[in-house]
Amino acid sequence: MRNIFIIANREFRAYFSTPVAYVFLVIFLALTSAFAFYIGGFFTRGQADLVSFFSYHPWLYLALIPAISMRLWAEERNSGTIELLLTLPISTTEAVVGKFLAAWAFTGIALALTFPMWITVNVLGIPDNGVILTSYAGSLFMAGAFLAIGSCVSALTKNQVIAFIVAATVCFLFTMSGLDLVLNFFRGWAPEILIETIASFSFLTHFQAVTNGVIDLRDAIFFFSLIAFWLFANVVVVDMKKSA
Repeated sequence: MRNIFIIANREFRAYFSTPVAYVFLVIFLALTSAFAFYIGGFFTRGQADLVSFFSYHPWLYLALIPAISMRLWAEERNSGTIELLLTLPISTTEAVVGKFLAAWAFTGIALALTFPMWITVNVLGIPDNGVILTSYAGSLFMAGAFLAIGSCVSALTKNQVIAFIVAATVCFLFTMSGLDLVLNFFRGWAPEILIETIASFSFLTHFQAVTNGVIDLRDAIFFFSLIAFWLFANVVVVDMKKSA
């Protein structure tokens, strides 16, 4: 745990060593506000809730989370510092988990900075704060799954732009898999179990269930399993690159 904390602290500080982190936070807050108040029709809905705020999170994360994760390993490989990192008395697993936790903590800060919206909705009405709290938790879990995918993809290339595009594409496939637009392609010729399996991999399906106010064990297992799988794949990729 000590080594993981050292790596996480190193990575977390690196985010704020340049203006990029502050620019990201401003963009994230501006976009979440714009989607909630203008596109989501927060005031016209006439309801004291944050449904219009959380409903756009999966789509915002498609662009913003890969932007965070693309540098995790691609920058290390491009600058050559990955060799120095991996010669330190730490395991690959510790390095991968440390980097992931730093990125997740940074995302958590961005999400926490939207707290004024929670205050606003309480001033304007009497919302179900339990639902809002579980929605925040679900959003953080989903962001972790996005980050785990992005971190693994970042380890595959030295180019941050390629890492961003590939990670965004993979996350897009996971997000879209539960929509009728995708499932209708398989209906009519694919067995029902295959259709249900494809739908079960959708971020939207699990996140929408959480935003209803209940964190189902299946939804929690889905997000944490996805995080564990992609971090394991991340370790395998880094070890392969190290031995190559």
